[in-house]
Amino acid sequence: MNESGENLEKWKKRMHVFGERLKRFPCLAWKTTWKVGYDDPRRVIHAFKVGLSLTLVSLLFLLEPLFKGIGENAIWAVMTVVVVFEFTAGATLCKGMNRGLGTLLAGLLSFLLDYVANESGQILQAVFIAFAVFIIGSATTYMRFIPYIKKSYDYGVAIFLLTFNLLTVSSYRVDNVVKMARDRFYTIAIGCAICLFMSLLVFPNWSGEDLRHSTAFKLEGLAKSIEACVGEYFNGEIEVSGDIKSCDDSIYKGYKAVLDSKSTDETLALHGSWEPRHFRYCHKFPCQQYVKVGTVLRQFGYTVVALHGCLRTEIQTPRSVRVLFKDPCIRLAAEVSKVLIELANSIKSRRHCSPEILSDNLREALQDLNTAIKSQPRLFLGSNDIQANNMLATIASSHGKSSLSSVKTDSSALLDWKTKSVSAEQTMEAEQLQERKALRSQMSKIVITSLEFSEALPFAAFVSLLVETVAKLDLIIDEVEELGRLACFKEYRHGDEFSVRCEKPRVDVMDNHFPSHGGD
Repeated sequence: MNESGENLEKWKKRMHVFGERLKRFPCLAWKTTWKVGYDDPRRVIHAFKVGLSLTLVSLLFLLEPLFKGIGENAIWAVMTVVVVFEFTAGATLCKGMNRGLGTLLAGLLSFLLDYVANESGQILQAVFIAFAVFIIGSATTYMRFIPYIKKSYDYGVAIFLLTFNLLTVSSYRVDNVVKMARDRFYTIAIGCAICLFMSLLVFPNWSGEDLRHSTAFKLEGLAKSIEACVGEYFNGEIEVSGDIKSCDDSIYKGYKAVLDSKSTDETLALHGSWEPRHFRYCHKFPCQQYVKVGTVLRQFGYTVVALHGCLRTEIQTPRSVRVLFKDPCIRLAAEVSKVLIELANSIKSRRHCSPEILSDNLREALQDLNTAIKSQPRLFLGSNDIQANNMLATIASSHGKSSLSSVKTDSSALLDWKTKSVSAEQTMEAEQLQERKALRSQMSKIVITSLEFSEALPFAAFVSLLVETVAKLDLIIDEVEELGRLACFKEYRHGDEFSVRCEKPRVDVMDNHFPSHGGD
């Protein structure tokens, strides 16, 4: 009785939870629908365009004269609109041309084989059709593994294979296969024509424009990531954790969009190469150069990832040490961010970069950081190790009975020495007990000294990565300038006059890196 009552209570609770979720469903569905359209209003327009295209091709069924001319093959027009109509004009062109070309070639080849097969008997015709299907099917499938075919014409090859098999096999049982193929080609052509008209002429969405805005967005994201990363390192509370805080982390979101963009960039570039020249001066769209820019941005993004990783290391440099280099590091990060923002604005507005993109401020920030590092040589030149060596030498001379032949400051060497000492002096353990206690206390001081030096290493890695971002800026600038040349960007305009572009100053990072052991 009690068990049945508990089951009833559980069932009531589940139904209550289900009822609450059902009540919230309309609100949640409306919020999701609104957010999708609010994030990109072009999605709403695209949905209406697809609906209108489907309505137009449905007239092939609804209007009696058109249905009598084409018949049930009109369904292929509807299927073509559903499959071919993509969000951007380039994607629609790519699929439409692939579908049309594949259907045409398959029809021509099937007509040729049908003509040859009809000259033989019925048995030979069946054998010939089976052999042709095997050869064409195998060869076509193998062609799909070729990188160039797979990248640009995979959909067209699949349509060719499907159409060829349908027409060739049907020709053995259907008498008027030519009419069937013709009607199917007409309906596919009608469907593709409607898709291209709606995609190219009615509020078009261009893949090239999406790629251009995506590249500018990635540059801005990297700029925000670098500033946020350096700001958190010096101003925020660093959490010693191996996990990234959350996907909402501004640092993570900035470089994640760059690292995940390879396939998207290549797809947009492929579709952009199919698009007509729709710009004002009809310049060719340099899709492959955008891919190259994306490549160098990902290389830059890897450095930002490593920079972010310095915030999550187990050993952290004390805040008292970090604060000594706060101002030059923050200034350098701000200058790097300014360069990235300028490159993003250059791509957005289709103009060349400012001649002063690598300004004197960036060089001065790099030199200030170098000066700040040289002012604290004990953190980076290993002076603590020298002190540890002197300490161990003194210990060794005052304890001549021990078997310490050579002294190193690293923990592995100390462990090896300890093991050898214990194994060699098992018989003398009682006599040297007091000496080993004294030596162990001295070694504890050495370990502490080395740990203090190791705490400076994470900061050295952080600064090194920050300087590396400056070095990689040159690669990004070169690719963006080449992009501007190929896309015929307008000259940089300052005020009301066009400025003359000049050679950008180079920042020699190697001369501003960490001081060597022979430095100050």
